[in-house]
Amino acid sequence: MRLLTGFRGAGPGAGYRGGVIAICAVLLCCVEVTPAPSQSPPPVVLDRGEPITPIPSAPALDPLKVALGEKLFSDRRISHDNSRSCQYCHDVATNGASQKRHDVGLDGSDLALNSLTVFNSTLSFRFSWEGKFRTIEADINASLESPHTMGSSAVEIAAKLDADLDMRGRFMAAYGRRPEGDDVVDALASFQRTLLTPGSRFDRWLQGDDAALSPDERDGYRLFKSLGCSACHQGVNVGGNLFERHGIFHPLASPEPKILRVPSLRNVATTAPYFHDGSAPTLDDAVRKMAMAQLNATLTDQQARSLVAFLGSLTGTYRGAPVGGSP
Repeated sequence: MRLLTGFRGAGPGAGYRGGVIAICAVLLCCVEVTPAPSQSPPPVVLDRGEPITPIPSAPALDPLKVALGEKLFSDRRISHDNSRSCQYCHDVATNGASQKRHDVGLDGSDLALNSLTVFNSTLSFRFSWEGKFRTIEADINASLESPHTMGSSAVEIAAKLDADLDMRGRFMAAYGRRPEGDDVVDALASFQRTLLTPGSRFDRWLQGDDAALSPDERDGYRLFKSLGCSACHQGVNVGGNLFERHGIFHPLASPEPKILRVPSLRNVATTAPYFHDGSAPTLDDAVRKMAMAQLNATLTDQQARSLVAFLGSLTGTYRGAPVGGSP
């Protein structure tokens, strides 16, 4: 769902800079991450010398833990008042986020920042818009304990689940013991590590399928690089590996937080509205505002269309189906 901008930050994969402080369009919610090593073979990639690399297959993890984590992801008992699950803000049946500018907190007030998608989040080097968390486990714990989201704790959740004979059996099968707080977090983390979306048309092009992209999409990608968007949006997650300041040349969205973790552009066509405050309703709007704020550039209609076309080619698949949502 969102967007980012212009100071240099350090992080894995931040070697390609291009020399232009930029960003082109953006994505959603909160996390830092050291990607879990995958036991799957890496995708075949031609040496095209591109700043973006294909998404790998999901890591091979304990299927019992992954299945338990998926069940917990949609279990409302992880919130203190049993009113919401992770799925409330991160709908994996659509875009891994929501389609609201701001999701609503436990107290009924709007959350401060637009929700980030959970798809491919573990490929980024930090979690949350501000990159406050270095591991997926730390991010999960923070979400469980936040009074604005779940208002609970892993220990409280484990006690609830222990009273459920079915859930107790699932934990026994996966962990060899009754539910414990650390196991609740580990199961959720295991599931989220599988939320990768490979197979986008752009990745197929990277892997050698020249027919995967239309001429307009290829033009958009060339423009994406020549403008300098790829200075900040590159690597496997097309972002997510450095911090940037937004509003370099002109104001962009809400002034705070000033420094943000560059969001991933994977599946960006499905994650409207855009920016950390959700203030850009369409991808066309986001692309034009980004160009002006970060590059001091006014895009022509054709340039905007080409960039949007390229960004649409970054939509991957989850469980064999294209990632959904409203462009």
